[in-house]
Amino acid sequence: MKTNFKITIVIFVFAFAILYGQSKYPADTLLASKKVSLIKKVGILPIAAFQRFTYNVDGLNCQFYPSCSNYGAQAIRDYGLIRGSFIAADRIVRCNPSSLVHHLKHGGEYNPIDLRLIDPVHLPQPVKLKKSPALAVSLSAAIPGTGRMYAGRWFDGFMGLSQFLLYAAITNYAYQNDWEVLTAISGGVTFIIYGGEIYGAYRTAKYYQP
Repeated sequence: MKTNFKITIVIFVFAFAILYGQSKYPADTLLASKKVSLIKKVGILPIAAFQRFTYNVDGLNCQFYPSCSNYGAQAIRDYGLIRGSFIAADRIVRCNPSSLVHHLKHGGEYNPIDLRLIDPVHLPQPVKLKKSPALAVSLSAAIPGTGRMYAGRWFDGFMGLSQFLLYAAITNYAYQNDWEVLTAISGGVTFIIYGGEIYGAYRTAKYYQP
């Protein structure tokens, strides 16, 4: 009975977001779009909910264009729920104090309206490789974050490893205490961060070498 009630609540919230989406929140347009599959909308829904918080609080403006939430929604729309979530996780890790330094180093462009760092979902042309993407992927598959470090982005690697260890610890603690819902949620987040670190290591080695 409890499980059925939870499913009913999720369906209600999902339907409400689709029917009463607001143009103020960009992710809502994807929830309302008939071109976006239901499974993709499942991944976009938490992003739409998150935007209802960030778009109404001063000081939470993202340094990137598109913002991390819009980037994540677009990634899920274009690449599917799993791969899109990995791409979104990679962006969240990269959105840290070292972003501007890397942007300047690689001659990145700026949004003329607000000077945010332009960082599109679709990858640029590969550069002449100085690092091995295969080795970067292997390192992050063994220890998340180390592939980024090998490819030259030490702070990104540290951030990725820290996030992975944090959510892995939360998952283990929840499991030890039989908190099934929290175990499932934090376990899912841990999996997404892990996949994001593998993708991020590949992306850094293949596309972002000085």
